[in-house]
Amino acid sequence: MIDSSMVAQAVPDRDQELSEISACAEVAIKHARSLGADSSEVSASIHYGLNVNVRLGEVETLEHSRDRGMGISVYINDSKGHASSADLHMASIRRCVEKAIDIARFTEADKCNALAPAERMCQHFPDLDLWHPQPLDAVATMERALACEAAGLDCPEITNSDGASASAGFGLSVYANSNGFQGRRDGTSYGQSCVLIAGEGGSMQRDFWYDSRRAFSELEDAEKTGREAARRTVMRLGARNIPTCEVPVLFAPEVAKGIFGHLLGAISGGALYRNASFLKDTAGQRLFAEWMRLSERPFIKRGPSSAAFDAEGVATSERDIVNNGVLTGYVLGSYSACRLGLETTGNAGGVHNLLVEPGRYSAGDLMQQMGTGLLVTEVMGQGVSIVTGDYSRGAGGFWIENGEIQYPVDEVTIAGHLKDMFMGIEAIGTDVDTRSNIQTGSMLLGKMTVAGS
Repeated sequence: MIDSSMVAQAVPDRDQELSEISACAEVAIKHARSLGADSSEVSASIHYGLNVNVRLGEVETLEHSRDRGMGISVYINDSKGHASSADLHMASIRRCVEKAIDIARFTEADKCNALAPAERMCQHFPDLDLWHPQPLDAVATMERALACEAAGLDCPEITNSDGASASAGFGLSVYANSNGFQGRRDGTSYGQSCVLIAGEGGSMQRDFWYDSRRAFSELEDAEKTGREAARRTVMRLGARNIPTCEVPVLFAPEVAKGIFGHLLGAISGGALYRNASFLKDTAGQRLFAEWMRLSERPFIKRGPSSAAFDAEGVATSERDIVNNGVLTGYVLGSYSACRLGLETTGNAGGVHNLLVEPGRYSAGDLMQQMGTGLLVTEVMGQGVSIVTGDYSRGAGGFWIENGEIQYPVDEVTIAGHLKDMFMGIEAIGTDVDTRSNIQTGSMLLGKMTVAGS
């Protein structure tokens, strides 16, 4: 039974909410200063969410959320203290600040403990078109999840469901520091997914599909997501193992983005200053073929990770992380930059929309170019080492001969070294997946070891 009081939740007053959490941030900074902090920074946020999970035509969970929180970091004589609170009442904010002060007095000094440089703070705040709210309607969201699953179950070969979901969320946040900077952010997100099962007994196969967008109007029809989940699941029926071999491998876009995620992990400041990256001291070196270009684009309208400033208030900027195959620089916040003797790249909190420049060919064209090899549509396991660059993961997908899918494949392992894999990329397809922070098309590698039977 759904509580009628939770069926629909109105859109929050964005300006009022932002003003309230801005005031909380200012109170925290002033209190930290009064207690002797040399400097301080505050992140305060509020999030409204609705998530519905269904299975076999029945609602399993329906969750409304309204989360408020604040985190403060204080700096005293190069020592840092951090505390957080989920309560934004004034008394709670003051207690949170006092805990951070207490922590700072007992932590080791580090000359890199400091706010990001004041001159790097964001000065321009373009409209990134991230705010597209509509009432959080539990009944409509429930019906959307049910329609998504029903469309998938309508396929005769589908024998069961692991469920479908639909979700919506609004996020508002403020970052402020004692140098006088304050930046506000807002954003909405909508999504749906469906996980289905085909076959019986030992021949069962499972697959899924999803969509996620900033604006509800851009979300694909729920039925389309369900039908795509069914199509992908049925295609996996009759999966075989293959003999161990070295062949070209084509990564589907949703898998290829993981390879570039490993690159970002290896060039991030935390891994570099801890000597825990196989790509340390590689800035300026060629890591990919000469045609390869990877760009950070933080100002994409409605982008998954678009932002005018990073988690420290530093202005973001467009840049090529890889240009003509050469790694142009790292991914740094102010602390890791200081440890490395470099400058922040405006990436505290991560990269803002990494775009892998596509080539001219579709995924079908790349299969023709590959001839014989493995199309990877799923990877599993944790066999990737950013320290050494070794890569070994379980995989599933399809065996390709003469540029055409022959049969599904599962229970194989693909292995290599990330440096060799980067240099071995022969093409990026035009089928770019725009649903996440890393946007790439299919990726063709010239050769990998595939361990099978």
